[in-house]
Amino acid sequence: MPNALVVIAQKGYQDLELAGTRDGLAGNGFDVVLSSKEAGECTGKLGGSEIAVVAMRDVDLDDYNRVVFIGGPGAAKLDNDADALHLANATVREGKPIGAICLAPMILVKARLLGGKRATVWESPETLEAFKQYGVEYTAEAVTVDGKIVTGNGPDAAIEFGHTIASRSL
Repeated sequence: MPNALVVIAQKGYQDLELAGTRDGLAGNGFDVVLSSKEAGECTGKLGGSEIAVVAMRDVDLDDYNRVVFIGGPGAAKLDNDADALHLANATVREGKPIGAICLAPMILVKARLLGGKRATVWESPETLEAFKQYGVEYTAEAVTVDGKIVTGNGPDAAIEFGHTIASRSL
């Protein structure tokens, strides 16, 4: 069974995005493993609770077929986090599919992985300015695929995002 690493913020991940993404991955045969800044309890924006089984710094990418970053207000703290940026860059270097939804595409922007690519994000003046600054083509779509990179714009796109990151032969 293929494995997907799903990264959530320690505090403030978007519960609906996690649920939709996990359902899409699991429904397509993926075993989902949660990661965060530290292993242990994580709390969602909407009050959910999850256990991250591995800290981002301890991830062995050989164990995973996909890496996905979940949004929510807590994701904003990860776009300048060395472990998150390293994980994103290593995933792309190894040629593995990577996904990010809501605010999490900003992690990919700050990792300099989206320059010259098409992507979507939770629309705000700050995210649109960052896309422009880093040379990212903003699509305003619910879900955008560019090569092996899948981005989603928020909770309403979570189910489609989950199926897309799982079902495509990226």
